[in-house]
Amino acid sequence: MSADPAAASTAAAPSTDVAAEAVTVRREPPGGRAAWTAWGIGVTVYVLAVVHRTSLGVAGLDAAARFGINASALSTFSILQVLVYAGMQIPVGLLVDRFGPRRILSAGLVLLTVGQLGFALATSFTPALLARGVLGCGDAMTFVSVLRIGSRWFPVFRNPFIAQLTGLVGTIGNLVSTMVLSQVLHSAGWTPTFGTTALLGVAVLALVLLALRETPESTAREPLFARGREVVTERPEGFSLREQIRASWSEPGTRLGMWVHFTTAFPASSFLLLWGMPFLMEGQGMSRAASGGMLSLVIVAGMGFAVLFGQLMSRRPGLRTPTVFTVVLVTGGVWGLVLAWPGGHVPVWLLITLVVVMGSNGPASLIGLDYARPVNPPERIGTASGIVNMGGFIAAVLALFLIGLVLDATTTGTSASYTPSAFRAAFATLYAPMALGILQILRLRRAALRRERQLLPQARAAL
Repeated sequence: MSADPAAASTAAAPSTDVAAEAVTVRREPPGGRAAWTAWGIGVTVYVLAVVHRTSLGVAGLDAAARFGINASALSTFSILQVLVYAGMQIPVGLLVDRFGPRRILSAGLVLLTVGQLGFALATSFTPALLARGVLGCGDAMTFVSVLRIGSRWFPVFRNPFIAQLTGLVGTIGNLVSTMVLSQVLHSAGWTPTFGTTALLGVAVLALVLLALRETPESTAREPLFARGREVVTERPEGFSLREQIRASWSEPGTRLGMWVHFTTAFPASSFLLLWGMPFLMEGQGMSRAASGGMLSLVIVAGMGFAVLFGQLMSRRPGLRTPTVFTVVLVTGGVWGLVLAWPGGHVPVWLLITLVVVMGSNGPASLIGLDYARPVNPPERIGTASGIVNMGGFIAAVLALFLIGLVLDATTTGTSASYTPSAFRAAFATLYAPMALGILQILRLRRAALRRERQLLPQARAAL
């Protein structure tokens, strides 16, 4: 495996002509202050989307009381939201490749605002569920769009770091949910809390429309619905949505990246999106403030891992697979200690270890993008990124469903009656998607790396 990140990230297509074209396009990104400004506007949208996405994680018990629902119904909120997010990844990738990130971010902000406002005003289960679905659709339009902005503004060898940095900054949204929204919700109430976060989308939308340049060649006030430069310069002749998906999926690196994302992301996702707060408060007897602090520690630890993995993957691509396996095995091992602890009430030091280890899950999942990027040309990056990003959210849906199902099966009465043994049985289901993902990674990794090596000489020749 070559340790040349620039060559590895630039190799992008099975023919020398396409590889040369990809390298020509990729030489253009200038970096610098303008690049950071464009990326900063895009990542602001992503931070807001993460606030909306994770807000239910600190309001799970409040939602159960407000709508009069049990654990399975409560899981349905997050399951629908994440399922919509996952299902939208490929369409969003295609749309970003076709129309550019500025339009897609704008549409995403409108949906995020409508969805969160609807959730704020809902007083029954069905309208609230529909609102979370709309929110998931808007959320799906953010991350891939920001990656696209980064790939068009920054030099190729910086892409792994920019992807990790995007994930790192996005965790600010998690911190806002766990440290701010949880306290505001307790003091101000449901509708003011969620209504205020919804209206933030209006201000961010104005920022995108007035200031975002999605490529170095575009202008900040280019008409939103005009046929922009992004489309004209990057759409190949005979563009076909079906062919775009087929070509991206045919690359073993894309499929491997999806399974890496699937296997690494979901333990922390299911914990932060919904079940972490109930587990800590009801299963471990912690206060709301202490439980919020533990969720915040997951996020803070994730920031550290994002910086570490971003630097490692940029400089040593050969460490991708060892890093992924280390994260998966350590996460599974620490969860095993927690679940096997006698009596069910786990000591604080072990809970702290657990949340710190889960902080590595999100950054490790972004390594999946580093498998897809070298084998897909620039005009396919959005589609390939969407496929990869779909993986972890499919696993999260599976985990959320299984946890809620087992909690209901092992508990009688209301949500307040969940016991440590019920949570122990529920979280044991995390090992099912973890085992499936490991098997798929083992199955695909050799073919993916072999294909990547085949493309490296073409990229170097084009250079």
